[in-house]
Amino acid sequence: MEILINGSKTISEVQGDFSKEFPFLKLEFFDAPHKEDKALPKSKMFPNTKKLAACRKQQTDGKLIVMKDEKVKDLENELWKNFGLSAQVFRRSGNLWIETSLTDSWTLEQQNREGLEMSITHKNPYKEAEENDLTDRDKWE
Repeated sequence: MEILINGSKTISEVQGDFSKEFPFLKLEFFDAPHKEDKALPKSKMFPNTKKLAACRKQQTDGKLIVMKDEKVKDLENELWKNFGLSAQVFRRSGNLWIETSLTDSWTLEQQNREGLEMSITHKNPYKEAEENDLTDRDKWE
């Protein structure tokens, strides 16, 4: 897949392009580069309404080629090296988004598949409690 990177695009537009291919992953952009196996604080995250021109360290436009078998760390490094964008991939886990900093060596396809599995198997504790309603005396021993 190709994602056009230019200064007039918003973070939200890039996120939308990315999530068409990887619906259980999300790109977030930060105002500081991240170190391998280290998460960045949320305070460094740019809002998704921000234009890329205001986020990047170098004003280079171009196409980002994203492959399913590409490792997360390679994608993040490519965004930094070619466009001056500090990005981090997040994976869906139920109703949460978790940073993939500890699994940056996984491919995007692996991450997306894990996000799908975590979202399907995610159980709502309130629904589970309703199903196991202990106030129903017929179920008591």
